[in-house]
Amino acid sequence: MKTPVYSQAGKKSGDINLPEAIFGLPMNESLVHQVYVSMMSNKRANIAHTKDRSEVRGGGKKPWKQKGTGRARHGSRRSPIWIGGGITFGPRNEKNFKKKINKKMKTKALFTILSQKMRDGEIIFVDSLSFDAPKTKDAAAMLSSLAGVEGFEGLANKKNNRAMITTVDVDQNVIKSFGNFSNVSVDEFRKINPVDLLKYKYLVITNPQDSIAVLEAKVAEPVAA
Repeated sequence: MKTPVYSQAGKKSGDINLPEAIFGLPMNESLVHQVYVSMMSNKRANIAHTKDRSEVRGGGKKPWKQKGTGRARHGSRRSPIWIGGGITFGPRNEKNFKKKINKKMKTKALFTILSQKMRDGEIIFVDSLSFDAPKTKDAAAMLSSLAGVEGFEGLANKKNNRAMITTVDVDQNVIKSFGNFSNVSVDEFRKINPVDLLKYKYLVITNPQDSIAVLEAKVAEPVAA
């Protein structure tokens, strides 16, 4: 599978052959959904916590005697039906939301999403990306140049979740240059995951040869289609 590679200025600089096992898989909605839900569940911070009747303060003494008052019988002010009493079936911070996900499933979902994005024309390869100094102006010019490529016009005007830019190594000039873009994310290519790919519309892959080598290293054996 051959696809063009562009320069930082938006000019075609060559071509690259993509492995079918990574960029040519059919879409598998059920797998992607299962992996996405599992990853989001594993990221969940379980903070909300309510107290049940054994944890709320007070209520050691019976409110009134059992009979003879004409009122309903009550044994404790901690009862959930009392104001200030315990909470029934409320959220508890000891609840475990973790979901097991196999490494092969996560890898297959990642390749499946990459394949779909490739078919939808949402992945652009850039031979290299560097800035002499952290400047938002240079970052905006780079996006504007890539937006001149047919099919990637949204890189210049999409307001939300515009693009994820990946680099092989950490480059502080690149990271800081895009720091003022709330709709653009910059991260190392080795850290990409299904959740990030589904969040952003466009994926800008720099240093494609090295980046694809990272993906190929994830495959211990050929991935079945």
